[in-house]
Amino acid sequence: MSSIVSMEWVNDHRELPDVVVVDCRYILGSPDAGGIAYAEGHLPGAVYFDLERDLSAPVGEHGGRHPLPSPEELAWKLGRAGIGPETRVVAYDDQGGSYASRFWWLLRYYGHRHVVVMDQGFTAWREAGYPVTMEVPEPEAARFVPRLQPAWLAGIEEVRMKRNAPGAVLVDSRDPARYAGREETIDPIAGHIPGAVNRFWKEAIDGVGHWKPAEGQHRRFSGIPRDAEVIVYCGSGVTACPNVLSFMEAGYPHVKLYAGSWSDWISYEENPIAIGSEPREEMEEEGA
Repeated sequence: MSSIVSMEWVNDHRELPDVVVVDCRYILGSPDAGGIAYAEGHLPGAVYFDLERDLSAPVGEHGGRHPLPSPEELAWKLGRAGIGPETRVVAYDDQGGSYASRFWWLLRYYGHRHVVVMDQGFTAWREAGYPVTMEVPEPEAARFVPRLQPAWLAGIEEVRMKRNAPGAVLVDSRDPARYAGREETIDPIAGHIPGAVNRFWKEAIDGVGHWKPAEGQHRRFSGIPRDAEVIVYCGSGVTACPNVLSFMEAGYPHVKLYAGSWSDWISYEENPIAIGSEPREEMEEEGA
């Protein structure tokens, strides 16, 4: 079953008692913008989850710029939003699915299978003439119990061990310029993890804002065996999530998120760094 649903599907199902719609809009560098946009208009019945306040933990020495939230705290917030074990959850944003995918991944990692991402986003929803409201819902509280799924998450030690291991593929989801180390506007050090290949996450979306179908996603991953152990990362574990979703859509059964991603990798001075466009062209530098 696909993890992507159409706006029409959402409109047809959003009022069902077992469906909760989640607004995940966020703008990097403008932390209040998502909440303001939600207040100005959102899908009827949608609750709001903020990337930094709800879907991340405070930044520490390690763990990257968006560390995973504690299971207990997020479970409490999910329950307060009316999300229980059988709730069908639909996430959306207005940023190509990047933040909705973070929410999708977190719920899947916490063992919740009934979660999907709405195709396109809020602007397309509004322009299509679907209803928009400023009313903030008051959902009936539920009890969400996280059941962590280790097969969805890779830590720093696993990345170190598998980045050059046979049968494993490390995938960098950032744009090619950041991957190659030609520019870096967010993190203090440029480059990528040695051995990683580059598959820019925005290529999961076609020219008019739709998620590509399974065949299109599979073509993006040409050269990566379907039975490979795939570990996906980005800058801070957010925009890697659309690639995790895309790999799953394309039929890859063994896909993990390196949640700390590049911002975690460079927090360890002993980790090597690579510069260049492809692994065979890289020159490694020891140290960060």
